[in-house]
Amino acid sequence: MVAPARADAPPCYSPPMAKSTQPYRVLARKYRPSDFTGLIGQEALVRTLSNAFAIRRIAHAFMLTGVRGVGKTTTARIIARALNCIGPDGKRTEPTIQPCGVCEPCTSISESRNVDVQEMDAASRTGIDDIREIIEGVRYAPVAARYKVYIIDEVHMLSKQAFNGLLKTLEEPPPHVKFVFATTEIRKVPVTVLSRCQRFDLRRIDSAELAAYLATLAQKEKVAIEEGALALIARAAEGSARDSLSLLDQAIAHGEGEMITADTVRQMLGLADRGRVLDIFEKLMGGKIAEALNDLTGLYDAGADPLAVMQDLLETTHFLTRVKVAPAAQGFFDGGSGEAKRAAELAAKLSVASLTRAWQILLKGLFEVRDATRPISACEMALIRLAYAAELPPTDKLVKDLLEGGSIPAPRTAPAPGGAPGSRAPGGSMSAATRLSPQPVPEGAPTASFRTLEDIVAICEPRSELRVNLEHNVHLVHLEAGRIEIRPNARAPRTLANDLQQKLRSATGERWTVSIASQGGAPTLAEQKQAAKTARFEAVAQEPMVRAVLDRFPGAEIVAVRDSVSDDIAPAMPDTDT
Repeated sequence: MVAPARADAPPCYSPPMAKSTQPYRVLARKYRPSDFTGLIGQEALVRTLSNAFAIRRIAHAFMLTGVRGVGKTTTARIIARALNCIGPDGKRTEPTIQPCGVCEPCTSISESRNVDVQEMDAASRTGIDDIREIIEGVRYAPVAARYKVYIIDEVHMLSKQAFNGLLKTLEEPPPHVKFVFATTEIRKVPVTVLSRCQRFDLRRIDSAELAAYLATLAQKEKVAIEEGALALIARAAEGSARDSLSLLDQAIAHGEGEMITADTVRQMLGLADRGRVLDIFEKLMGGKIAEALNDLTGLYDAGADPLAVMQDLLETTHFLTRVKVAPAAQGFFDGGSGEAKRAAELAAKLSVASLTRAWQILLKGLFEVRDATRPISACEMALIRLAYAAELPPTDKLVKDLLEGGSIPAPRTAPAPGGAPGSRAPGGSMSAATRLSPQPVPEGAPTASFRTLEDIVAICEPRSELRVNLEHNVHLVHLEAGRIEIRPNARAPRTLANDLQQKLRSATGERWTVSIASQGGAPTLAEQKQAAKTARFEAVAQEPMVRAVLDRFPGAEIVAVRDSVSDDIAPAMPDTDT
């Protein structure tokens, strides 16, 4: 009750509120498990440790790994209590998997005041000097407990020297010492340390199990909250019990004693309504860009974070793809909801190729939104890109049609017709059908088809060693049916003649004679191409307009030549300065 105001108090006076006798404890600390029965989602760990304690096969070192908030430090403290519990009557002489929680070792460990159970944060104590303290301390017997237990959190933060200093003690510790390590970055822990520990991977807690756990705690706290709100909190926690309890704490404060609804949690977290996200995705895949952008603006004005919208669109794409390949799959949408039925109908209309393409575009857009100075603009650009990509034909069908000689779908701004097959279009590059159609010399071709060294190079695999040598290290002296004479340069391998003979025989089915000349021969193909480029550059340099530019800007060089009817650009000379 509020105390009555004093008669002589000024008008602005208000009596002080009664102070609580106990400070408030957040839910994550208030409901931290004290034994393995309260540890949720880690059945494999509990079963292994229970069996180990039952048959007295307790390891001397444990390595606990997992994402944040799944119970690594809590498990380490439970192990410490289980090792040192002496029971309510103080007569227990062996470790137990079910610590009583009332004896002196259990209470002192819970309150972090037991001298034999030491917790060290490796993030702040990373050096070899800190490890020396542990090495010195393990030599002495415990004072107030059965075992000395060293709990090192974030052990991956230790320095290389600290790890090396710990190795020998970790491998052969005294019988009264146990080590418990916890880390979120197991890959950063040296293998030499992992091999000396019994490793437990604490998994993410399932969303349904986490929501049921939150419902139990809400009843204990006498908080009215909808199941949909609990599901949203569990999904936002991403499998972390601590994160879910922190979000539940925030939701209770946000609700101000009223019923906590899904809309309340969605507004608190900046999430978008799943139904509206599905509307946006459906409109994008249907090419209705303006309507999709209007829906996005509505979500943004209602407080939805653009990054959360992109994440929900990715989750929607993933769910639709799973439904496409496995109709009974569960995921982003609840199985019995109206959104789930709509999603199943939409998945039936879309192909896997279009869904995977949407996934790639949205995934790229997610990073753009995350790094953008104005996330909503980046989000809109990603959605526009997705809408236009949804109208494109599947890539596999396009390539198949081109290779089979089918027609090429005309783009919105079609180039001028009139190019002959195999010729370059007026816009520049060779037609796609010509580029995709391979033109190799067929196996068993008559030897008369080899009239130049280029014909022989064409039968070699791209980037093969034989092809590179023929282009750069061979001078052709003579070529006729069944006989070729070449002059290799100093860089050519000794096996070149034999390799070339085998290649010609396998390609034509006939015997070939490859002879080596000591002099003469045409320039190599690479030299011929270089000479052609040089001549082309010199010819361009003599053009009146180009000559005038070179004279006007002393020191200027020609670095590339582009034909008006070709998109090919001649690369710059090796010694040319730009």
